[in-house]
Amino acid sequence: MQVLQTSRLLTEEYTAKILMATMGRPKSAFELSDALGIPIAACYRKIRVLEDAGLIHCSERRLTQAGKRISMYKSMVRNANISFERNKIRARIEMVDGSSTDDCFDIDLNAMFSESHA
Repeated sequence: MQVLQTSRLLTEEYTAKILMATMGRPKSAFELSDALGIPIAACYRKIRVLEDAGLIHCSERRLTQAGKRISMYKSMVRNANISFERNKIRARIEMVDGSSTDDCFDIDLNAMFSESHA
């Protein structure tokens, strides 16, 4: 995953709330929507984005009393850090399985400013 995409996912309000809320026990989209104040359609969209990024997964499917199956989502993230270093954005993510990523995006500020003032 690219560092800028990662940093956006970790800092966007709804995705950050969903990630943090699913670090404990698994939760359904309806539980997340209700508890976090996220519209259900937006909640499903953000869950899909987080799943595609490998940051959450469907840990189980439960049968409701009404006989409907619902997915329960669990965060795959143990810790995440975003830092701004000199000319760099760095995203470090430690996953619950022990794997980690350490992505860095270098920004050549000299080139950016010399081009804009040329």
